Amino acid sequence: MGGLVEAQLVHSLRALREADLGLAGEVQNADERINQLEVEIDAECTEIVARRQPAASDLRLIMGVSKIIADLERIGDEAKRIAKMTDTDLAGHLPEHMNMEIGYMGDLARAMLHDVLDAFARLDADDALEIAQRDRQVDLKYESITRQLITYMVQDVKTIPTALAVMWAVRSLERIGDRSQNIAEHLIYLVRGEDVRHVPLDDLLQ
Repeated sequence: MGGLVEAQLVHSLRALREADLGLAGEVQNADERINQLEVEIDAECTEIVARRQPAASDLRLIMGVSKIIADLERIGDEAKRIAKMTDTDLAGHLPEHMNMEIGYMGDLARAMLHDVLDAFARLDADDALEIAQRDRQVDLKYESITRQLITYMVQDVKTIPTALAVMWAVRSLERIGDRSQNIAEHLIYLVRGEDVRHVPLDDLLQ
């Protein structure tokens, strides 16, 4: 499921960058399989709890998986939203440096997702903590791009439709960063038994 979601994100970013409407359509159509996997995995988790009455560490694993797949499903939804923005055919409507900024933000979000899935496969809580901290970089880039888009809209009202479409796309990237951070926090709980969702991440390094 994680692999499918990561592929969705990669393809949605490519579709947006290249104004590839065909690829954007494939991303939107593939979302159904991700939704189906969430239901199937969640059902398996419920069955394990009901039939096997797992001990504390195993129960944390099941609860962690249940929460992680919910965040993965939502990341798939955000990738689908990015693909939908391709329908506005953004290619050539933004300065090249803005395209580079969006591409860089996309790389940050994609790397967070890829690395947190890798950390989950290895049950590596230390890596999960480092990955969770990267969300701040995604947030800062989102704020920077948003300010630039507002400037474009103020300077030229003709850019408003394009700028709004891009704003929705980068908002989805920001949310993907948030969801990847959530997965990292679930992984830390799974491995260490510590709920760090409302704990400043810097405090965990002390």
